Amino acid sequence: MDEPRAADDRDVDPDDGRLETASQRADRNWNELLQEFRVFQTGTQIVAAFLLTLPFQQRFRELPPFDVGVYLVLVLLAVAITLLALAPVALHRLLFHHRLKEELVAYGSRLLIVCLAAASLLFTGIVMFIVDFLLTPGAGIVAAVAVFAVVVVLWIAVPLVIRRRALHTPRSGAA
Repeated sequence: MDEPRAADDRDVDPDDGRLETASQRADRNWNELLQEFRVFQTGTQIVAAFLLTLPFQQRFRELPPFDVGVYLVLVLLAVAITLLALAPVALHRLLFHHRLKEELVAYGSRLLIVCLAAASLLFTGIVMFIVDFLLTPGAGIVAAVAVFAVVVVLWIAVPLVIRRRALHTPRSGAA
């Protein structure tokens, strides 16, 4: 006897090498997105914790006003990133059982991109802050520009090159 079929039980993309319905794809994409957020959160939470300990160090009082301002911006950025990275969890709780997984995945993906952009500023700013404190403001700026360049290459340029090559290369199976 045939089982009842769900309305979305057809393969959403027969050419991708996967046999999955729209719901299955949304579940898979959500799980992959959550894994990316887990990796992301670990790094940014460690950085945030590091920043939050600095005012309790003796030499913190020696910071010039500009560096204190940079520090405060970095703390606010770290807190904002942490809140943004937790937003998909809250969203999932509120949308759970409402059959909105595809919307949740789309929103979560956009949030992760915003988090990555903010993290690039955070990492760049932290390097500037530390090198400025240890050496000179000019060295801090040079170091920050170097870190930002590495971020642009690793997080933007390399993925775009890979995507462009993949679009022009015949493929078999799923990735």
